[in-house]
Amino acid sequence: MSAYDDVVTSELDTLAIVLHQPRALRPDPLRVCAPGAADVLVQVGWSGISTGTERLLWDGRMPAFPGMGYPLVPGYESVGEVVHAGPEAGLRTGDTVFVPGSNCFGSVRGLFGGASRRVVLPAARALRIDPALRERGVLFALAATALHALRACAEPVELIVGHGTLGRLLARLALLEGAQPVVWETDPQRRGGAPGYAVVDPATDERRGLRSVIDASGDAAVLDALIARLAPGGGLVLAGFYEQPLSFQFAPAFMRELRLRVAAQWQPDDLAAVRALVDSGRLDLDGLITHQRAAREAPQAYATAFGDPDCLKMVLDWRACP
Repeated sequence: MSAYDDVVTSELDTLAIVLHQPRALRPDPLRVCAPGAADVLVQVGWSGISTGTERLLWDGRMPAFPGMGYPLVPGYESVGEVVHAGPEAGLRTGDTVFVPGSNCFGSVRGLFGGASRRVVLPAARALRIDPALRERGVLFALAATALHALRACAEPVELIVGHGTLGRLLARLALLEGAQPVVWETDPQRRGGAPGYAVVDPATDERRGLRSVIDASGDAAVLDALIARLAPGGGLVLAGFYEQPLSFQFAPAFMRELRLRVAAQWQPDDLAAVRALVDSGRLDLDGLITHQRAAREAPQAYATAFGDPDCLKMVLDWRACP
């Protein structure tokens, strides 16, 4: 056994959020796997709760998905400090990194495996970030998702549907690209916090002939209304996560020769581009995290994240955990 192995063996015990079945969630003691030469052991300071995929896992409504099954550790929005780095890792002890999840919990599935005090993952998947970002670093996943969706648009986006955290990041990034998007939001409580763009009730927007629309709502019921607003050859990008089969009236889509794209998961170059935008000060991550709770209060935190309309983004604080 190497000296590296001797050091980390005593630090593999962790506390993680475990979904044992839908709506049955608690912090549980687990053990992470021993890291290899190209891996890092990260002590997480903060992790975000996703109101898209994690809500579906919580409710038991997640469609068939690779790695799906209970018990599982959720989470793909974590920020922490490298406490041990393998000799081939390329990262150093003390580096602050964004962690997009992990699968290091043995028989407990990592889907997506970031909601844990300690995680082990390949160093190539951890992104070094500015430690001054603190909890705001959890937003890198959503920001990269937003950038990936914008890159799927053939033309500057004119309409974004949904003013949650993803919709706000889409709007902020679109402004950086020179677009002038309008955001639809049906909830009056969520129409504030829009620096440089308009957020409106869809019923008050009479525009037609739109060339580029992004849906960030995850609501399949809006497709026909969006297609009706498009110009001939207009494009619709789906950036939400949809639990129900998608359908739309064929004739309006046919008449417009609809261009429909589904934005997949962000790629490493999206994440790197977001870091560059944040580091340069062009992309502002302020005002998006509205709630924080200690990790040991996870059941209450998840209930708030999914049930409180005032909660844009809930973050779990792991720093008091051993």
